[in-house]
Amino acid sequence: MALTVRTDEQMERALDALVESEGVSRQEVIRRSVLERYERSAHTSRVAESSSRLADRWGDVLGRLGRA
Repeated sequence: MALTVRTDEQMERALDALVESEGVSRQEVIRRSVLERYERSAHTSRVAESSSRLADRWGDVLGRLGRA
């Protein structure tokens, strides 16, 4: 599947630097970036859900500890 990405000077410099340092193509830099952001987003959601469950379960204990 083809995709055209419009860039500006800042993105061109960033892409060139990453291509140079990682030794991969521009396409691979963009692909990795998108996948990394996707994985980070999923992780953030899982952490938020887990935190909510733990706060529901242990909120009263944490509250008492905070007052001690």
